[in-house]
Amino acid sequence: QVQLVESGGGLVQAGGSLRLSCVASGRTFSSGRMDWFRQAPGKEREFVAGITWSGDSTSYADSVKGRFAISRDNAKNTVYLQMNSLKPEDTAVYFCAAKLWIFGSYDYWGQGTQVTVSS
Repeated sequence: QVQLVESGGGLVQAGGSLRLSCVASGRTFSSGRMDWFRQAPGKEREFVAGITWSGDSTSYADSVKGRFAISRDNAKNTVYLQMNSLKPEDTAVYFCAAKLWIFGSYDYWGQGTQVTVSS
């Protein structure tokens, strides 16, 4: 059974940093991609950042470009989201999601980790 487990969320002051981790278990990901999404109260889930499991292709939402960085460790089946210069509007539940094929739909979702940024 494939599981994605996020960790690293918490409470931080504006301007601070957090690093989220998403560990995949149950299979090895060698293709496809892993993306981070977030959902704030009363808002729709939105794409934050993504990375392919092979190659170095990354993508970011405009709202986080220059502040967030996504990376992966294939040996650990883990994807990270380094979040710097956090703002109160970054407050949300952050989810990771995996695609086995980069052009397909999402095959797996994590349960989410809460990030709260105080002003």
